[in-house]
Amino acid sequence: MNDQTTSNVNAFFLKQAREYLSGDFLPKIEKSIENLSAQQIWWRANDQSNSIGNLMLHLSGNARQWIVSGLGGAADHRVRQTEFDERRLLLKDELLNNLKETVRDVDQVLAAFDGERLLDRFHIQEMDVIALEAIFHVVEHFSMHTGQILLLAKLLTGSDLGFYDFENDVPVQRWRSGPSDLS
Repeated sequence: MNDQTTSNVNAFFLKQAREYLSGDFLPKIEKSIENLSAQQIWWRANDQSNSIGNLMLHLSGNARQWIVSGLGGAADHRVRQTEFDERRLLLKDELLNNLKETVRDVDQVLAAFDGERLLDRFHIQEMDVIALEAIFHVVEHFSMHTGQILLLAKLLTGSDLGFYDFENDVPVQRWRSGPSDLS
């Protein structure tokens, strides 16, 4: 690959990671919890399972630690276990605003991140990883827990979340009209 092709691939990777987080996963989480009560958001199938609320706290903690602190250089104050130990019925708006703020901060770090540094090493969560690995980890981690949140929301409501309509056998996205509003 020539330098221009590499630069284009790097820029596309960063842009796509940002789009998955802010334009796909976050809006799906937001839509899936819009009609849930606090009790539903904090419901657990058993003591070994996480609630939607715990998963949202965990997504914020993980993305902030790996991207905002790990790649962006912000101080890392994460205490991972507290994300799973939380049992108070934090309000839906508080959880969602926290997650939006984290995704907004992640987006800012990735928007400013120099694609030429994707192979640079960083020390994150007691591991040495390259930037590409850290970004890929956060995107796949966000994807996995978004799926869990969606499944829990479907189980709790007994309804389809309405992410797609099919017009002429073509899926039409209904969870977003563009990148998520991170405000």
